[in-house]
Amino acid sequence: MTIVYRGMDRPTLDAAYNNTQAIPNFPEVLKDFQQRSAQLYERVPGRRDLPYGERARERFDWLSCGNAGAPTFVFIRGGYWQNCVKEDFAFIADGPLAHGFNVVLAEYTLAPQASMTQIVGEITALLDCLQQDPHGLGTAGQPVCLSGHSAGGHLTALHRAHPLVTSALPISALVDLEPISLCCLNDRLQLSQQEIAAYSPLQHIGKGVPTLIAVGSAELPELVRQSDDYAAACAAAGEQATLLHVPGCTHFSVLDDLARPDGLLMTALAKQR
Repeated sequence: MTIVYRGMDRPTLDAAYNNTQAIPNFPEVLKDFQQRSAQLYERVPGRRDLPYGERARERFDWLSCGNAGAPTFVFIRGGYWQNCVKEDFAFIADGPLAHGFNVVLAEYTLAPQASMTQIVGEITALLDCLQQDPHGLGTAGQPVCLSGHSAGGHLTALHRAHPLVTSALPISALVDLEPISLCCLNDRLQLSQQEIAAYSPLQHIGKGVPTLIAVGSAELPELVRQSDDYAAACAAAGEQATLLHVPGCTHFSVLDDLARPDGLLMTALAKQR
């Protein structure tokens, strides 16, 4: 047995980050997410596939809470930078909408069509676009909570110092890319050593906005550890960060909590406003 990371060999490390195999019914869960998302699009007014760049996936959806001057909740979906689309997770908007946020659902180019450097750059371009507000959405000059799940949590943590952002909510965030580079997830990502160093938020805390770091208590131990380590690093750096373990939630059911107006995530976020 060859140890590759924290006492784990390659198969063990692969399993340590395999969220879809960690629950017994992922296909059914994803189908439910997609159905609820389609229903949300039907009943919530908004604008779809607004461009923030030239690439096909450099698009976002804007959903209205009914107040053009409301704060904005920007959500970056997960999928390990290589799977899924924004339409799979639109259902999460119910929670922020009920709390008076307009919601932006971000899309980005996937690996292997895009490198990590390109993906990070696309999210920067999205936030720049919202700051300039060429689509007239009212995002410029209003409070913006940047949030994301899993890979999207990673991209959230990387951008918590962007001048548009006033608060951050990384959920189940992958803040250390080293183990990602050593397991099967890297087959498509092909992370370079420079990218691992530059784009691991754990290594670059810096000055940023108040941050709520959330993770499901029933997630895989490596996912919980990453959030715990990030919260500890933020605290050591003197940053305003709060750690929330959402009781009983897996990597996917934590999104059900986000979608509930009375869920722990939106309740905790509301206390920070």
